[in-house]
Amino acid sequence: MDAPIKTDELTSWNDTPTRRAIIDFVERVTTEGGDGFVPPIERIAVFDNDGTLWCEKPMPVEIGFILKRFAEQAEADPALRERQPWKAARERDYHWLGEVITKHYHGDDSGVQVLMGGIVLAFAGMSVGEYEVAARAFLDDALHPTLGRRLQDATYLPMVELLRYLEANGFTSYIASGGDRDFMRPVTHDIYGIPAERIIGSSTHLRYQDDETGGMIVYEATMDVFDDGPMKPVRIWSRIGRQPILAGGNSNGDIPMLQYAGSGRPGLRLLVLHDDADREFAYISGAEKSLDIAAAQGWTIVSMKSDWSKVFADSP
Repeated sequence: MDAPIKTDELTSWNDTPTRRAIIDFVERVTTEGGDGFVPPIERIAVFDNDGTLWCEKPMPVEIGFILKRFAEQAEADPALRERQPWKAARERDYHWLGEVITKHYHGDDSGVQVLMGGIVLAFAGMSVGEYEVAARAFLDDALHPTLGRRLQDATYLPMVELLRYLEANGFTSYIASGGDRDFMRPVTHDIYGIPAERIIGSSTHLRYQDDETGGMIVYEATMDVFDDGPMKPVRIWSRIGRQPILAGGNSNGDIPMLQYAGSGRPGLRLLVLHDDADREFAYISGAEKSLDIAAAQGWTIVSMKSDWSKVFADSP
């Protein structure tokens, strides 16, 4: 083997067939001379973020940051108060926002288009530096509404351990998320050990703006790309130039990415199942199709309830 198989790094994983499937796969692709050997440079792993690496209920983490911006705008401009998504933000209508996400995973993007339209307007003209400072401040302080911890601490410890385990065995991991790329970048290295340049996500068009300090990059009021569904593998290839051999997701929007991982070669596809109402949440809405495909095609389903001895780092 060209790297040690450090299974002691998966301490929050119960000794289940899922844990063994992960270890067996890593052993297979790292054993030189074996049929499944993959050189380190080609050991690419990609992971969704919301619902895969950190909690996405009662709404994705980023939505809280966006709602704060919407509410500020609605207070400053009464004309926005009866328009979505500013109306939902001002009234704290989390149900409307949750339905937007759920409908998207069922193929209805009407609500997503309204939400995205508001987002690009909310941050138009802001520099990437200003946005980074605001996002970092939000993630440092904002609390999860029900779990009793900071939002950035609502990160799944077993998945962080998996990222470290893969790194120890010669993998390079990327995040390919429907969430905003620049919202994740300020904290991914601290939380996951994944640097900013390995974050692939949704993005707004940017432009260079000259100024007295030497210029800056600012956001425009138009969407660049929504990194979900079939766009995920496209963006993965365009950013990395390599096909992943391992992918982790949790929803219907991750199906193309999971199918793409290891196509035509050894591959491991992990689908996180939220089935632990006591320690996190229990739901399959927005993941029905992915669960059916996982069962039909033999993907590895990760049960929070059965496969993880701990969910969060600070939990008992």
